[in-house]
Amino acid sequence: MSKAPLKEAFQPSVAYSAEHGTLRVLQRIPRKPTPTHIGLDLFDHVALMLDAGSAGTWFVKEVRLLHRHSGIGQNYRRLQHASAFTAIIARNPVPEESRDAVAGLIATALGAFATTDRPDIVGFKSLYCFARDEGYPLKQQWFPTLPRDDRSAVATLLNQPVNEQTVAPALVTHLHHHMEDYLRAHTDIFVD
Repeated sequence: MSKAPLKEAFQPSVAYSAEHGTLRVLQRIPRKPTPTHIGLDLFDHVALMLDAGSAGTWFVKEVRLLHRHSGIGQNYRRLQHASAFTAIIARNPVPEESRDAVAGLIATALGAFATTDRPDIVGFKSLYCFARDEGYPLKQQWFPTLPRDDRSAVATLLNQPVNEQTVAPALVTHLHHHMEDYLRAHTDIFVD
């Protein structure tokens, strides 16, 4: 879930559905606070009842909050990396056959972002998994182009749990940027 600035009486947001992919939604904001109103927040896992609008926009009729990843907002680096990852998902249409897997990846990534001290690694692993699962040959095409030490670091990042990682943040940032450059040049993924 991502939010845009408030416009008139509606809050525009982007939601991701395992059934429909990325959806543009508008939620009516009540003029006066009501105890039954649940405002959509960044990274919320929600069940929505929607009405179809025009031009691919949906209107929120009802919200049921399933889980709020409040830990993400408690740390700027978590927020920064979670926002970057979910923005990539929001920018890229996901084929119908991949939507369920991407929904699972989003849930796993947001759960990890909410609790980790290394959101840089979660962001790296999440982007790698997204691109790989969309069918791009990162292991076969991108990975071999890296210097030996970088290949070793990537293997560590991908194969060890985040809480056991010792890869320096500067190296994770370098590798993340290198992977983004590859995705821009060799895939249809909109990184930015």
